[in-house]
Amino acid sequence: MTQHITIDPVTRLEGHGKIDIFLDDDGNVDNAYFIIPELRGFEQFCVGRPAEEMPRITNRICGVCPEAHHMAGTKALDALFHVEPSAAVKKLRELFYMAFYVTDHTTHFYALGGPDFVVGPDAPAAERNILGVIHKVGVDIGKQVIACRQRNHHVIQMLGGRGVHPVAGLPGGWSRALGEEERVEVEQIARENVAFAQFSLKLFADVVLGNQGYVNMVLSDAFTEPTYSMGMVDENNLVNFYDGKIRVVDPDGVQLVKYEAKDYQKHIAERVEPWTYLKFPYLKDVGWKGFVPGKESGVYCATPLSRLNAADGMATPLAQEAYEQMYETLGSERVNGRYQPVHYRLAIHWARLVELMFAAERMLNLVTDPIITDPNVRVVVNNIPDEGVGCVEAPRGTLTHHYWTDENGILTRVNLIVGTTNNYAPIAMSVKKAAKSLIRQGVVTDGLLNRVEMAFRAYDPCFGCATHSLPGQMPLEVVVRDARGGEVARLRQFV
Repeated sequence: MTQHITIDPVTRLEGHGKIDIFLDDDGNVDNAYFIIPELRGFEQFCVGRPAEEMPRITNRICGVCPEAHHMAGTKALDALFHVEPSAAVKKLRELFYMAFYVTDHTTHFYALGGPDFVVGPDAPAAERNILGVIHKVGVDIGKQVIACRQRNHHVIQMLGGRGVHPVAGLPGGWSRALGEEERVEVEQIARENVAFAQFSLKLFADVVLGNQGYVNMVLSDAFTEPTYSMGMVDENNLVNFYDGKIRVVDPDGVQLVKYEAKDYQKHIAERVEPWTYLKFPYLKDVGWKGFVPGKESGVYCATPLSRLNAADGMATPLAQEAYEQMYETLGSERVNGRYQPVHYRLAIHWARLVELMFAAERMLNLVTDPIITDPNVRVVVNNIPDEGVGCVEAPRGTLTHHYWTDENGILTRVNLIVGTTNNYAPIAMSVKKAAKSLIRQGVVTDGLLNRVEMAFRAYDPCFGCATHSLPGQMPLEVVVRDARGGEVARLRQFV
């Protein structure tokens, strides 16, 4: 008789999801599914609203990354109303966005992903959290994490008008300029961010790379899945979060395509499966071949590691140094002047810290540019709107907003491909592979189930962008049965 193990809800992510694991009569994993059980409806209830409301509406999708939706929505308005932002506006927007990136990557590493390494994957569940991390590494480090988030949220509020759910984005512009006194303050914050990123990279080296057991886990086949990699790059094919073209490379690093955001529909399609409400994007140029890895499969990743895989390097010196160290340490070789992609899924955590360094350095570059205090940040818009696409790199992947309107600027259609949606297929594949590799002969422990969760947690998924739960609470019931159907263990909450 088939055993059925359910992890519902999965933990340390935003939104809702569950994992169903099915064991055969020998107690080995026969199949596993990562299921999003709630219905997505955000695109539909935006229809009929004025387009200029979208940067303020869509950032309500999620409280974790409203800045990403605000920025994608604002860039979509630029295209929709056919207005080009000035250089000063672009820099001001990107400065705001880099402060967000520093905050978001800090949150995931220390509060969501980090506990599995700092506290340990087999530690009691009650300890695998930010409090457990602080207890393990010390209160002073906890204070640094809190201070980093606090000062960057201050910048977000200063530039975006609110600490959460910003309101500053306008077609072709920004609602407020940056004064010289504020610029000096933000410059000091950016310098502190660079120091914090250096500290975080060293902490990773000491805690993770200094533990051979963790290194073996990162390099293990259980958490390895070669796929295509997607990421935004600048004109030099270096990583950029705010503006550029979308580049996709195959598992060996060969460029498949590089396209402008407005052309995403030529290259990305979405597939529906009957067991989940979330769609599975894939590469049209390759085609859907199922939940399988490799060059012949259209499955792709859009993660911090994928962005580094897709690029030829970083655009700032300290981030480039950390980038090279990561690829060298993980055994990547240079081919035609660029590192071969790395497909160790747990290495996404390391790549996230490399990106933290880039965001901090880029923030410093922007705030020390004299043009950043240009007071002319608003424009008059007279063009008739029709259709527009806006795209940025959200921390969790390439984020695309596509709006259609009538001649009065009222939305007639909306399409959103959010960061986590890009990664849904590889997340499902990673969960299944981890489960098959780790669960053997019916032996199931809390630590093993947590390691299965680590397979999706590396992606930093945010299912609030795509799904919304009506009950307002997270029911949990995990039942473990033996091959005869007898109940071995049961855990329950809100059931």
